[in-house]
Amino acid sequence: MTTYSPQSPDLAALVEDWLDWSEAAALLGVTPAKVRTMIRDHELAAAAPHSDSGLRVPAAFLQDGLVVKGLPGLLTVLHDGGYDDREAIEWIFTDADLPGRPIDALRENRGSEVKRRAQALA
Repeated sequence: MTTYSPQSPDLAALVEDWLDWSEAAALLGVTPAKVRTMIRDHELAAAAPHSDSGLRVPAAFLQDGLVVKGLPGLLTVLHDGGYDDREAIEWIFTDADLPGRPIDALRENRGSEVKRRAQALA
């Protein structure tokens, strides 16, 4: 997992709502340790949105008590392509090639095009 650096994009401006691991765990019905494992296994991604904050998970990665469908596969593709969590989150929330952000497409069950574009980056 990456940490904040001054050269990093301002993720706080890209991602509106963030969850600490306890909040994410509560929404998923798991322990914070399981959230840590999910981040390690690229089922979720976490980054520090501010220089003075710890690692957090974008709230948009969770929907109806589950990880958004297609997100783990997309994160794996991005990580295999050399992206770290911070870069993956940035891409998921800013890619202008889709109608809307990739996270919006995933949340609307339109993940095939998102994954195809991510594979093209790798």
